[in-house]
Amino acid sequence: MAPIVFVHGVRTSSAIWDEQVRAMALSGHESIAVDLPGHGTRAGERFTLQGALDTIELAVGTFPVPPLLVGLSLGGYAALAYAARNHGKVAGVVLAGCSTEIRGKPVGAYRSLSVELARRFRPAGGTWHVVADMLAAMKGHSSLADLRRLLVPVWLVNGQRDVLRFEERRYVAAHPAIRLSVVPGAGHDVNSHAPIAFNRILLGAMHELRAAAAAIAGPAIARVPVPRPAIAL
Repeated sequence: MAPIVFVHGVRTSSAIWDEQVRAMALSGHESIAVDLPGHGTRAGERFTLQGALDTIELAVGTFPVPPLLVGLSLGGYAALAYAARNHGKVAGVVLAGCSTEIRGKPVGAYRSLSVELARRFRPAGGTWHVVADMLAAMKGHSSLADLRRLLVPVWLVNGQRDVLRFEERRYVAAHPAIRLSVVPGAGHDVNSHAPIAFNRILLGAMHELRAAAAAIAGPAIARVPVPRPAIAL
């Protein structure tokens, strides 16, 4: 069975995946949840996109087979960027809460606000500097372009009340093998707002990957020549 790598969103940590890690373990799936630079155990670091990609690379490399990559919000954008640059290293991608391009005037205004809040509150232990670093790192980056480059199955998961599903239909149209799930009543943090529904989606993705691998392996096994029995002379 394919393992799983979980990647969290901005201003959170790997702890947001505790419910999923437990549920997947009970179902026999090995998984790991990472802390991105600037978050959790790495709060003293500065966030960069390359640092996020390096973090995912280390996690993926801990498994002997390509894992399912699961990302929420910032983690989704980072997971998508990694998968687009590393064909063959992941079995599939689950993208939650990241169905909008990070660009345009509203994002620019948010970036300016986060920089000002970081200047004011960082000495007191605030985390707005992470938002400022994230927006600077993602400036000009196109997640839709990443999505179009993927060669693996993609599951798009959004909470019904999530504002970041604004461009959901553009994302669905960008990849021929994408599955969309909209979870009723859930907001942006869909894995926390509706953990049972989210876990079911993950298990469904794992089942699809397992079935696809079996279908590929079946013909290969059938083509293996059967040795003829030895004949005593």
